[in-house]
Amino acid sequence: MKKNIPKHIGYIVDGNRRWAKAKGLKTVEGHKAGFEALKDVVKFTHEKGVDFVSAYIFSTENWNRTAEEVGYLMKLFETYFDKEIKQLHKDNIKVLFSGNRTQKVSKKIVQLMNEAEELTAKNTGGTLCLCFNYGGQLEIVEAVKKIANKVAEGLISPEDIDSRLIFDNLYHPEVPALDLMVRTSGEQRISNFQLWRVAYSELLFLDKAWPDMDESDVDYILDQYSKRDRRMGGDSKK
Repeated sequence: MKKNIPKHIGYIVDGNRRWAKAKGLKTVEGHKAGFEALKDVVKFTHEKGVDFVSAYIFSTENWNRTAEEVGYLMKLFETYFDKEIKQLHKDNIKVLFSGNRTQKVSKKIVQLMNEAEELTAKNTGGTLCLCFNYGGQLEIVEAVKKIANKVAEGLISPEDIDSRLIFDNLYHPEVPALDLMVRTSGEQRISNFQLWRVAYSELLFLDKAWPDMDESDVDYILDQYSKRDRRMGGDSKK
C-alpha cells in the first residue's frame, strides 16, 4: 500500500546546544553538527517525495543569545548560504528564505540570500524554505501591514479581507500550508514557527536532538504521518 506523503514538512531545528553539552563539547560544535544534519535531513526528505521542506534555522528571538554564539552562527550561515546552496542548485532544489531582511541581518548575508534565490529560481526538484530571522507573529504583522496599505490606497476594501488574502501576503505565498510540523529534542512547543500555515498541520515531537537526525528518522516521520487521520475540522477520512 502506497504511503500518504505530505506535501510540506516544517522542521523546528532544536537541540544543538544540548547535544554539545551532553558530549562535553563547546556550543559552536553543536551548531556545526546541526548544519551537517540539516543537509542530510533536507536531502532525504526531498528524495522520499516531499515537495516542500521548511527549516526553522534562526528566529527573531535568537538574537538574544550571547554575542559570541550569534557571531559564530552568522559565520556558519555565510558558509552554508554560499557553499551548500550551490550543491542544492546542482540537486535541482529551489531555495527560498522566509524572514525579515532589513533588521539586524548583515548586508553580506542578505546578498547571499538574494543570490541563492536567484540562482535556484527555476529549479524543479523540490523547494527548501529556510526560515532565517523569522518569527510567525512578525510574518502575520507584516502581511497585515501590506493589506492595510492596499486598503489605504483604495486598491481593496476591508470587505475583501479574508484568510486567503492574508495567506497571499505572507512570505512566499507559493509555499503551501504545513501538512506536518516536526520538532526535535523533546520540546513540545511551536515557538512562533509558521503560525498561519500550521493551523491544520499534524504535529510530531521527537526526543532525538537535531544533530543526531538521519535517514531512518525521516522514514519514521513519514511512517507516522501516513498513520494520521487528517480531519481538517471534518469527519474522519479513514
